Parts: sequence; structure tokens; C-alpha cells
Amino acid sequence: MIDKRTSCIVFMAFLVVQPFLASQVLAQDKTIDADRIERMEQLIKAQQQQLEYLQQQLNELKQSAATAQTEAKEAEPVTAEAGETVQPPIEKDATPDHWGKWAPVADGAPPDPKTVTSSQERVKLSIYGMVNRAVNVVDDGKTTDAYFVDNDNAESRVGFLATAKINDDLTIGSKLELTLAPDKAGSINQNNKEAGDVFEQRWASVAAESKRYGKLSLGKGFTASYGTASRDLSKTNVIAYVTVADTAGGMLFRQEDDDALTDLSIAQAFQAYDGLNRRSRVRYDTPTYNGFQLSTSLLTDQRYDGALWWGGQGNGFKAIAAASIADPKIDGADMQYAGSFSVLHDSTGLNLTLSTGLLERDTQSDGKNYYGKVGWLKKFFSFGETAFSIDYNKTENQPAEDDDGYSFGLAAVQHFEKYGSEIFFLYRDYSLDRDFEPEVHDISVISLGSRIKF
Repeated sequence: MIDKRTSCIVFMAFLVVQPFLASQVLAQDKTIDADRIERMEQLIKAQQQQLEYLQQQLNELKQSAATAQTEAKEAEPVTAEAGETVQPPIEKDATPDHWGKWAPVADGAPPDPKTVTSSQERVKLSIYGMVNRAVNVVDDGKTTDAYFVDNDNAESRVGFLATAKINDDLTIGSKLELTLAPDKAGSINQNNKEAGDVFEQRWASVAAESKRYGKLSLGKGFTASYGTASRDLSKTNVIAYVTVADTAGGMLFRQEDDDALTDLSIAQAFQAYDGLNRRSRVRYDTPTYNGFQLSTSLLTDQRYDGALWWGGQGNGFKAIAAASIADPKIDGADMQYAGSFSVLHDSTGLNLTLSTGLLERDTQSDGKNYYGKVGWLKKFFSFGETAFSIDYNKTENQPAEDDDGYSFGLAAVQHFEKYGSEIFFLYRDYSLDRDFEPEVHDISVISLGSRIKF
């Protein structure tokens, strides 16, 4: 069957030839009267108008074909490495700006997730994650060795975020996030250099969020108090933040007198008291008012917590802060408190972060933590900022009464902003002063690594 475009071309060719034939007839027949000549000229003029109309129709057909070809190319599925097919992103913001971001911590929620296909017509599904690997060169006072670890400051993971917009006010959704982290830094030590793979659930939560009434969450996820000690604008928190033990938490201290390994790890000696972590809970967050937001959650065993969050900017500064109270239901302990504050000067890149935590105890002195960091952000390269920081941390009465842990760190992080990537360097020293024998050596760690998000 001849299509519309072919028909137009054939008819146009006929119209082009027809006037030429008519002129030949006129040349041969000198006897044609003036009336016939006039009628013939009118016919030729009408045919020329038809020719112009058909040319216009043909141009429109060409434009439609080009548009259809472009749309078909954009709609082609993208093939993943595993042989699966997913649809390309169809919009920049697949979820509300603050969905899952109301309590950013050091390993915070994924920014700006993209959309892939979902089995449910009205549900938008986003896949995100990161791989965060490092090599730690550790001097424990006797030996120096290299350990290849997953960086516990923000462990490797993959997550799935689904949202459905019910109306202009209400959005419902779910979040499933899994740890995929071989040889986590918190599990590696001198006796166990390859701890093996870790595969566990970080999040399994459903939620409903209203712009007017706030957000209600049910399932495993951040409690209201988690992250209140780790508000940080330095951009070095991928390797250096208040939970200083995360870089090499599994490493064991050695005795000073005979260099024998103890069973005391860095993670046991340094605690940030940064809320109740990720647990099964029901949580409520209010809408944000003038930068302030309240959160509370209830957990099993009659545990509970509450937090106040704040963020703002003005006069060339950005600042964020948080404070919390929690009942952790720990034997021999009462309430737990945490708070932090971070401020950044936009034009100079200078920033300051302060944090503190407290665990009230019944049978021994309270556990306390103090943390301070000074940082500097500078864009030396077009592809991203370079961040520097120096920090100091003191943990008191941990793991035993009158045991005090001290740590200082120097960090540098190069960001590749368009590629979701960072490379980082850290030097950190851990020392533990004990009230009884034996004394232990300091542990020094140099950490080099990279995080790539997707």
C-alpha cells in the first residue's frame, strides 16, 4: 500500500510536469483564442497553489517523522550490566525533597534518587546505594600491617525507595535498605584479618507523609534520636566524624609491658552516644516550622526517644543543630542525651562542628563524649570541592570507670560532585588512659579509600 508521503511526492511531480506540457500545447497551436489562453493561465495558477499546499503538507510530514524518531530513541530501555532492562529516569525528583532526609547523619539518605519501573502503576521506585572501600595501615605499638576493609563511617549498601502520591498533600512510601559489606572495619582486627561478608537489613520501613500533619513511619529505620550527635557540614564525615571508632573499631589494644593483645577494642573504648541507631520503631516527625522540627519514636521493651532538629542560613552562614533524649533500657543506666552543632561560612569555607553525648549510669560514673572539629572547604578544581579537617575527641568512663579515651584526626576528602564520588585520606591516633594495669599502647591508623554512590 502506498503511504501518504509517497502519494504526495508522485502528485507533486505530476503537477510540476503538467504546466510544461500545457505550454508546449500553446506553442504548437497558434490558433487558440484569447479566452482559452486565459482559462489555461487560471488553471496553471490554481495548480501552482495546490503545489504550494502539498509542499507544506510534505514538510509537516517530515517534521512529524523526525519527532517520532527522536521520541522512540529516548524511550528505548537501558540495559543493565546484569542483563536486566530498566526504564531511563523520567523526572529529576522522584520523591519529595525531604523524603527520608529529615534526620541526616554521617551516612545519610540518598540525594535526588532517580526513577525506574515499578510493578505498581502509581508507585515510583528508586534504586540507590554506594560502595565505600578503604585500606587501613595500622600501627598497634608492636606491628604495622595493612587491612582492606569496608569503611564503617558509611558502609556499602543498596536500597530501594518506593513512593506514591495520593494527592497534593499526602504521600505514602516504603524503604528497604541492605548492607553489602565484606570485611567491615568494625569486625577486622589483628586476629581476624578477613571477617567475611556482611549481609543484613538496615531499613525495612513504611511511611505516610503529609505536608500539613507530618510524617508517620513504621518498621526498622532511624529512631528519632539517631544522628543528633553527628550534625556536620565539614564534608569530611565520610572518613572523620563524631563516631571516631568507625574507621578501625575492631582493632585491639596491646599491653605496654609485654605487647600482648588485650580483648579491648577501639569500639569499646570510644562511644559517641549518638541516639538509639536503626531499630524497629514507630516514629513521628512534625512538619518543619522556621527551620525547626520535632521527632519522637517508640520501640520494643518500652524504649522511647525524642529529638529537636534545626537548620538555617543567613548573613553568609549555614548552620544545623540537633538535640535528643532517649531511654535506652540498658542495665545499670538511665537516660541518654546527645546534641551537636555545625556552622559553615560560605565565602571562606571555614567550618566548625561541636558534639557531646551523655549516658547516665546507676553503678558507676556517667559515660561522656566530647568532640570538636575545625574544617576548611575550597574548590581548587572545577569537578568538586576539597575538604580538610582536624578533630579531637574525648570519651570518659568507657569501657570502665575512670578509663578515658583520646583521639585526634587529620582528614582530607576530594569530591567529584557530578560523579557521586570521593577519595579520602585520614590519619587518626587512639590512646586509652586506664586507672588500673595494664597500660596499653596507642593505635595509629592511616586510612586511604574511596566512596562511589549510585
